[in-house]
Amino acid sequence: MRDFLRLIGLFRPYAGWLALGVLLSFVTLLANVALMATSGWFITAMAIAGVAGVSMNYFTPAAIIRACAILRTTGRYAERLVTHEATLRLLARLRVWFYEHLEPLAPAGLQSYRGGDLLSRIRADIDNLDQLYLRLLVPSSVALLSLILFFLLLLRYDLRLALVELWFLLLAGVLVPALVVRITAPTERRMVETAADLRASVVDTVQGLGELLIFDTAATHDRRVEALGRQLSGDQARMAGYAGFSQAMVGLSANLALWLVLVWSILQVSSTGLPPAELVMLALFTLASFEAVVPIPPAIQSLPGTLAAARRIFAIADTRPLVVEPAAPSPSPADHGFELRGVWFRYRDTRPWVLRGVDLILAPGSRVALVGATGSGKSSLINLLLRFWPVTRGRICFGGHALTRYRGEELRRYLAVVPQHTHLFNTSIRQNLLLARQDADQAALEAACRVALIHDFIRRQPEGYDTPVGEAALKLSGGQARRIAIARALLKEAPVLILDEPAEDLDPALERDLMASLFDHLGDRSLLLVTHHLTHLQPMDEVLVLEQGRIVERGRHDRLLAEGTFYPQLYHLNRIIDDRD
Repeated sequence: MRDFLRLIGLFRPYAGWLALGVLLSFVTLLANVALMATSGWFITAMAIAGVAGVSMNYFTPAAIIRACAILRTTGRYAERLVTHEATLRLLARLRVWFYEHLEPLAPAGLQSYRGGDLLSRIRADIDNLDQLYLRLLVPSSVALLSLILFFLLLLRYDLRLALVELWFLLLAGVLVPALVVRITAPTERRMVETAADLRASVVDTVQGLGELLIFDTAATHDRRVEALGRQLSGDQARMAGYAGFSQAMVGLSANLALWLVLVWSILQVSSTGLPPAELVMLALFTLASFEAVVPIPPAIQSLPGTLAAARRIFAIADTRPLVVEPAAPSPSPADHGFELRGVWFRYRDTRPWVLRGVDLILAPGSRVALVGATGSGKSSLINLLLRFWPVTRGRICFGGHALTRYRGEELRRYLAVVPQHTHLFNTSIRQNLLLARQDADQAALEAACRVALIHDFIRRQPEGYDTPVGEAALKLSGGQARRIAIARALLKEAPVLILDEPAEDLDPALERDLMASLFDHLGDRSLLLVTHHLTHLQPMDEVLVLEQGRIVERGRHDRLLAEGTFYPQLYHLNRIIDDRD
């Protein structure tokens, strides 16, 4: 119930649209019931009048019938228009609301979620919530209003007649669906989880297909996807059976109510002089009134699944961000330098330390390199500078102020970052570059791409800068995608440039040319270079060697080669690898 009320609270901004949809649906239902009942009465009355040879006023009932037919048609159209407009507005609002809660969690708060699972929550689970309005709130509200009105209308004939109608409407619309949903609720909830797991597994399989084929484990993932598909299909078949049973009970209830009303009406015609035309009217009124409860069984049956989807959404929304944004506005930095003092960091209290007492100064305009073996903590340190993770111990300052005083989005305006795993969107090269600076002209794009040594490649493409990169940049090589990402970072013109393995996927000659081009065009920008390629670090002001989270050596490239212990070993190992390449 708490999740249900919370969902209703999210719908509050569109209460007017929701109420209008319910009203139009109610009016349309009444028009349909009135059309059936009035038509039955009119045809019967005209037949009796013809047999008796008397005249009657047929203009008024004919006008009522036409009005009901027109109102039913226009009302149905207006109801569909309004309810779907309300639903689309709700879905748009829910997606924005969900993203507002999701964005502060990235990346620290989302490490335990699979990418396919997050996609399933933001798309399929939110789509599932539209059933709450279209399939539950509207039909339930209309059914409740209709039950009250129908009971009062039949009460003017006889209390027993009204109670018969009410009983069978409640049986078909409430009691049977409540019994069915009690039986099927675990299956409905399991279907939501199975469908989400299936979507996540398919996404994981497609995205990691190359690795799966290399390690010959694709068949295992195929079997898992097939098992999830079979389980989902089986659950859907069972739910379809219960849905058929519920609809059958609606039909049975309607026919039983019709027969009882007919029996009562026939007795009243012979005993109290009930007009025969009203007998037909009551019979058709009873039969048509069950339209009010036809949508209720599938609506109630889908409620556990809808609430399960809501709980999956709320589980993300209720997660507290690991990085807490300051309440006060971010300060203005005195300069664009970083200072780290005694920084310790680990991802969880139960995990080992990733960084151990790191001291680092990135002065404005300086060039600092972080080197070390894979897993030494280089990328983790970048995550701390970007405020993606909170420091466990120690202090980081930017521009003379503690990093915790900056809002993440405002801090990152001063930083241009090329992460180790770059991402290009499935659009053109131009649009991917313009993400860094929307007002950049063609000359600025070409200048950044020339520095990143990718302009000549782009110019050779038939569509030039409008060449699509494909899903996950599949139309580009790894090195081409990385250089486009570097050009995008340069285009941002931020005072601090952070490059995490910028030469990955490049051959040694191209790596040398790229690094030389970057050094030549840095200007007064600060550069933090994270790399395990050590052969082009002569221009760096300082090189820091990380080993198991500690800075074990620091100094310029030449001095470390001559006097260091770890650095010469890394350097010679790097040369051997380059020679093999």
